[in-house]
Amino acid sequence: MSQMTKRALEASLKKLLLQKPLNKITISDIAEDCGISRMTFYYHFKDIYDLVEWACVEDAAQALAGKKTYDTWQEGFLNIFYAVRENKPFIMNVYRAVGRERVEQYLNPLIHSLLLGVIEEKSAGMTVNEADKNFIAYFYDYAFIGIVLDWISDNMRGDPAVIVEHTSRLIHGNVVRALDAFRIDKPLHSVQND
Repeated sequence: MSQMTKRALEASLKKLLLQKPLNKITISDIAEDCGISRMTFYYHFKDIYDLVEWACVEDAAQALAGKKTYDTWQEGFLNIFYAVRENKPFIMNVYRAVGRERVEQYLNPLIHSLLLGVIEEKSAGMTVNEADKNFIAYFYDYAFIGIVLDWISDNMRGDPAVIVEHTSRLIHGNVVRALDAFRIDKPLHSVQND
């Protein structure tokens, strides 16, 4: 029931965002549209921005479901673009109301999860510190998030499939090379050749 109520609140917020900007929407507006009390809203979310964050994370998590391997990350990344575009009025309104930095905070855990899944898969059989794996993931996070944010700020004009294809070309093989550079168990002949 809790998840259903959260989804209903998200739907009401998205509906209201078609009519007015985020900073003009109140909790009373959302509760009234949803047919619940203000207290019920507060049972699920501390404020409107908490609802916005939950909605962004939930939508992106659905887009990434099962797409966190080396062979499927492009599909997961493309699904994020499609989920963002599908919710364009919501995303553009949030982007304008809370700013680029806040949207980056919403995207960061999702992109990081996608990339960490790929890094974990590609580091199988290697001894690489967890901190180093995280560093590699964060390095790529900034590139991926920057690409998504620039696309949003450009009113989502670029073709997501082309953007993901270009991204794929740039990083193809680089994750493995990065992991190899941080290997603790690097074979002796590799060390001598560096």
